[in-house]
Amino acid sequence: MDESQKPTLLERLSALLLREPEDREQLIGLLRSAHDRNLLDADGLAMIEGVLQVSEMQARDIMVPRAQMDVIDVNEPPDRFIPLVIETAHSRFPVIGESKDDVIGILLAKDLLRYYAGEEEFDVRDMLRPAVFIPESKPLNVLLKEFRKNRNHIAIVVDEYGGVAGLITIEDVLEQIVGDIEDEYDFDEAEDNIVQEKRGVYRVKALTEIADFNAAFGTTFSDGEFDTVGGLVLKRFGRVPKRGEQLMIDALNFRVLRADGRRIYLLQVSKKSDKPAASS
Repeated sequence: MDESQKPTLLERLSALLLREPEDREQLIGLLRSAHDRNLLDADGLAMIEGVLQVSEMQARDIMVPRAQMDVIDVNEPPDRFIPLVIETAHSRFPVIGESKDDVIGILLAKDLLRYYAGEEEFDVRDMLRPAVFIPESKPLNVLLKEFRKNRNHIAIVVDEYGGVAGLITIEDVLEQIVGDIEDEYDFDEAEDNIVQEKRGVYRVKALTEIADFNAAFGTTFSDGEFDTVGGLVLKRFGRVPKRGEQLMIDALNFRVLRADGRRIYLLQVSKKSDKPAASS
């Protein structure tokens, strides 16, 4: 059959959906059936399910909580907050006055180039972009549309009393659509919590209980404050780390393989002498 005569993906899905699903569950069932029949690949299925999920979620469901927000105090000089900018590697930062409830604007990290260029009268207040405030109940699909329309990438989430509850970025919303696509660090939910990759190097699920981790690695980490190894690592970072970040705890190197804006999912653990080279 000529390649140009083959039905397109849209045509194949249209034929499948002629059964007119009556609710969301039936629609998902049909899409999964399409995947089982090789009409839709795994990535496409995951993205469509993500879109459907986003349409039912609100800002409060995925926002970075107030306590975990990285903010800049407008009264601090640049040499005081620039280390935070470098460490977190965010592109945008809420700038506050008296407290986190007093967000006065958004600073783009790239605007700090003017400071490095030696601008004599550099003033953070002059660099600020207007902050966008949204309620916790904002539907994610509506928020994504507004992000795209206004070319805005970050919003401050406020509660019913006007206090800051957290923040949300366009990346957080998009991650709900594409974040579950399988990658090199995905794992089977039925797989053991601790899996050896090679001599001295292990993949460890963040939900692994500390008692089990101690038994496997011969460590003596306390489970008095945290139940899981993910909680232990999160405490040592002092924030939610990004994929690829690593730190040493005693004689072990912990490298984050999977994480989002709220939690760690998967770690690579190796002994100091066996520490693997960081990926590019």
